[in-house]
Amino acid sequence: MVLSEQIQNKDLQNEGQNSIYRVVKDYVSKVALSNKNSVRSWKYGYNEQYDMVIISKTGQIGDIINISGLHIALPLAPKECLQRHTKACEQYWEREATPKELDMVQSIFQWNDMPSEFKDGWVDYIEQQFDYREQGYWFMNNGIPTYITGSHWMYLQWSSIDIGYPDYREANRIFFIFWEACKADPRCFGMIYLKIRRSGFSFMSSSECVNIGTLAKDARVGILSKTGADAKKMFTDKVVPINSRLPFFFKPVMDGMDKPKTELAYRVPASKITKKNMYDVDSQEVKGLDTTIDWKNTEENSYDGEKLLFLAHDESAKWVKPNNILNNWRVTKTCLRVGSKIIGKCMMGSTSNALSKGGDNYKKLYEDSRLDSRNANGQTKSGMYALFVPMEWNMEGFIDIHGMPVFRKPSSPVRGVDGNDIINGAIDYWEAEVDSLKSDSDALNEFYRQFPRTESHAFRDESKSSLFNLTKIYQQIDYNDSLIKEHHITRGGFHWRDGEKDSKVVWTPDNKGRFLLSWIPNSNLQNNIITRNGVKYPGNEHLGTFGCDSYDISAVVGGRGSNGSLHGMTKYHMDEAPVNQFFLEYIARPQTAEIFFEEVLMACVFYGMPILVENNKPRLLYHLKNRGYRAFCVNRPDKQYAKLTKTERELGGIPNSSEDIKQAHASAIESYIEKFIGMDLAGNYRDSDEMGTMPFTRTLEDWAKFDINDRTKFDASISSGLAIMANQKHVYLPEKKESKISINFARYTNSGNTSQLIR
Repeated sequence: MVLSEQIQNKDLQNEGQNSIYRVVKDYVSKVALSNKNSVRSWKYGYNEQYDMVIISKTGQIGDIINISGLHIALPLAPKECLQRHTKACEQYWEREATPKELDMVQSIFQWNDMPSEFKDGWVDYIEQQFDYREQGYWFMNNGIPTYITGSHWMYLQWSSIDIGYPDYREANRIFFIFWEACKADPRCFGMIYLKIRRSGFSFMSSSECVNIGTLAKDARVGILSKTGADAKKMFTDKVVPINSRLPFFFKPVMDGMDKPKTELAYRVPASKITKKNMYDVDSQEVKGLDTTIDWKNTEENSYDGEKLLFLAHDESAKWVKPNNILNNWRVTKTCLRVGSKIIGKCMMGSTSNALSKGGDNYKKLYEDSRLDSRNANGQTKSGMYALFVPMEWNMEGFIDIHGMPVFRKPSSPVRGVDGNDIINGAIDYWEAEVDSLKSDSDALNEFYRQFPRTESHAFRDESKSSLFNLTKIYQQIDYNDSLIKEHHITRGGFHWRDGEKDSKVVWTPDNKGRFLLSWIPNSNLQNNIITRNGVKYPGNEHLGTFGCDSYDISAVVGGRGSNGSLHGMTKYHMDEAPVNQFFLEYIARPQTAEIFFEEVLMACVFYGMPILVENNKPRLLYHLKNRGYRAFCVNRPDKQYAKLTKTERELGGIPNSSEDIKQAHASAIESYIEKFIGMDLAGNYRDSDEMGTMPFTRTLEDWAKFDINDRTKFDASISSGLAIMANQKHVYLPEKKESKISINFARYTNSGNTSQLIR
């Protein structure tokens, strides 16, 4: 590889949208790092003081990296890493072939019968292999000391797969480092991996089945996949061959056949051979220890009531009805713990099916595994940690000999890890494929799901299942993914100044706030309230309106229930504000309905804008009226005031039960998407190369899934559609019908002295 291109690729690894990890400088002070390293006092596991997971087992740590929001402390690099080549460009991973002399030894029993001279000659080698398996392995890669975990080393060195032995890939190094951190963290149930097609996950998880199972005593290792047949195939075609080809010193004593169909059963786990014990032959140790690796059929209650040390969960986003991965995880999660103690880990991974074919449940599970949302116990909602690796990091045909991805087309051919020259870049190839599929929405979405560059790509749905224009929606989502969100959206909350209600509302940025804002009005527009006869009127009604999907009950059985949702949107105007744009998103369910009502009220007061609310849940409307804000509540726009019911005149709002209203609501969103979302290639409403503006991806995703026949699930769609309708209320006003009453006036002739009635 040309040096400048090598540097370019290294820069891409740690900067911008292509980064999957970053080195965190000075996360631990140099003094503390040096002092604890000198006495080797860093302990493997979660370090609460520094909020990081230590995967070093030597008592010393080196670089601290951040993967998917998790700080991970790596082992300290040895002073002299293994260097097989003198030139940096020739330094790369190479599997070490099994010595022929040891290859002839098939079992621990044969080893025990070998002469002392033979054992003396190979005991150091075998002991070192166990050290690599336990502590990990360092090697020089293109001039850089590179660490791989013990599980990764076992995968590369001893796991025979369909192509022989695996290639080294940087993406897989990050995967296994993240996995080791999941194993080390006592708060974590494992990982959920959102991947591209043919990333090697099935083989990596199969390798870990064997790695964990061959060391454990009295343990159970399980396998699940999208169908029972797939789980069986993973067991017979991957796990069993990997197990059978292990060197004798890693291979435990087994019960039954060498190539079983349903279960691998170990009598004695693999124990470390050292100089102290290499002559020991303890026949008493050979007894049933009941360590097994098996698979189960795909059912929601698979492994229910059993205790698992490790669960390989493959193709988890492809569970289709009647099976549900969410329900299955609730069951299998209990198999990995005893009380509050986590005693097993799950390695779950998949590309995503269409949302309607199992992808939606996997997406929920993935979202529940984000590390930025933990409960008081320090756990994510699912208990797992989420990891996503973009396609450009792991695309076959674009990995160089050092395991690094080639992102962009190189100026000269680059030697690939498969021995072939790389003449194009992974991103260039991907962009060309996307461009060729633009006219076929379903084919494009399938390509995105198979080879995602962003999480939203991975969870694309089929366009035929959407009521709205998915192409435009996903164009907008892709554009949003390319932005630095913090530069366009601020999270925070509103509160009354000095705690005095109905005074001035103040906005405060807060990472835990429930509001997302893309525009904050100038101070002269904030809290613009006009009071007439004791009634408060919105002073910025000309700028925009809010739409709200409310709820009345604070809590529901089981703690579940739809969210309250609020959207703010500007209309066409000539003032200092965005035009025809959404500027506020609120989708949450606070502990009480009263908190929600007050937060909605404060948003209306701060922006000085009216609100259109569904009136089938009237508590919010009563809250606004009782506080003197009835004039903020927009009346239903499809009726003249004289035609409103007594309650509608009292409170305002709009019903959601009318079929006409449902159709008008959906039509409003559809029209807005066509005009202001994604690209307008025809140039009907704006320049063809101008991207729309809608920074709230959660709302876009809600639009993509919206079902007009089951609207209760789509809080964001309801409130955003009401905001659009409120801004266009003139469209829905009923036409005044001309009167058909005929009035005939009497007519007279005025000829002569007396007027005569004309009959």
